[in-house]
Amino acid sequence: MPMNFRKRHAPEEPEINLIPFIDVLLVVLIFLMLTTTYSRMTELKINLPAANAQAASVRPKELQVLVASDGRYMVNQRMLEGRNVEALAAGLNAEAGTSRDVVIVVKADAAATHQSVINVMDAARRVGLTQLTFATQGQSGVSPAPAAQAAPTAPTAQ
Repeated sequence: MPMNFRKRHAPEEPEINLIPFIDVLLVVLIFLMLTTTYSRMTELKINLPAANAQAASVRPKELQVLVASDGRYMVNQRMLEGRNVEALAAGLNAEAGTSRDVVIVVKADAAATHQSVINVMDAARRVGLTQLTFATQGQSGVSPAPAAQAAPTAPTAQ
């Protein structure tokens, strides 16, 4: 019996196709990018300083401006007729007289509109009164107290 001495071919090396593997990895990467929650990097976390302000021994003259939820104004217990900035400026000017170092204490109702409080700031600027503070009440709701320090008014948008 004759022997078959044919030369055997070496088996072909397996070929690894990387294109489907890369496609699957890209799909997984896109999925992870879309489902990951990102933290807000633009947010600043700060701790505000606390102050134990003592009552000043000499208090400047104060004008109490009450802002009702419906937009009515009262300056030092005197109800103003109009609800516009001009009427409020006239009321502030009449109560302040010639003194311009008066501190305006704004006591606005919690339901008052933002615009009605801005009107107080605008009227104070028009009259030339530069010191303004806001009264708040504590968490227990005991009594409203003005803020520790008066801040100058600076409404620039008109």
